[in-house]
Amino acid sequence: MSNKKAIIVWGGWEGHTPEASANVVKDMLEAQNFDVVLDSSTEAFADPKLGEFDLIIPAVTMSRIEKEELQNLLACIRAGSGIAGFHGLMCDSFRNEPDYQFMTGGQWVAHPGDIIDYRVEITKSDDPIVAGIGDFDYRSEQYYMHFDPSIEVLATTRFDGTYFEEIDGVVMPVVWKRTYGKGRVFYSSLGHVADEFKVPQMRSIFERGALWAAR
Repeated sequence: MSNKKAIIVWGGWEGHTPEASANVVKDMLEAQNFDVVLDSSTEAFADPKLGEFDLIIPAVTMSRIEKEELQNLLACIRAGSGIAGFHGLMCDSFRNEPDYQFMTGGQWVAHPGDIIDYRVEITKSDDPIVAGIGDFDYRSEQYYMHFDPSIEVLATTRFDGTYFEEIDGVVMPVVWKRTYGKGRVFYSSLGHVADEFKVPQMRSIFERGALWAAR
């Protein structure tokens, strides 16, 4: 049986360490017997052969995508290619493309306090992606997001009023999954920089989510 195929497309703002994070994910997937292609241009999304990949990982942040690239990407996911991503490298990729945001299920809008300590709470402990992983403390940007009510939420975080009193007590999704046509979509808001993959819970959740998303 041939290995599954994955493509990781990285780029955009250097502060999110897109190349380093892409290489961490590449090693992770290769350890799971994926054949992995790395590409540093969104032009890869326009490739007529994109749909041959079982898993697509965008690692692009605060960037732009051409219409034909986006249309091909969305068509491939609707046809059955899976997509998985993390932090702003999937849900702050293309701010001017609502069709992309409709597919991912959410878009970053704020991280009050920047790098802070917060808690991640597992909300669906019977789901295989988070099974056996308890609630955990995390230090990173706590993402405040606009999200689709149809997503299936697997973990959340609670905001306090330290930076904006009006969001005190708001519960925000951190990890979710959904379907888009025949494709599976997985997202985790954890992973501001590549070093965060050293946190065992973060790494396990992303790895399981990516494997779930793959066709």
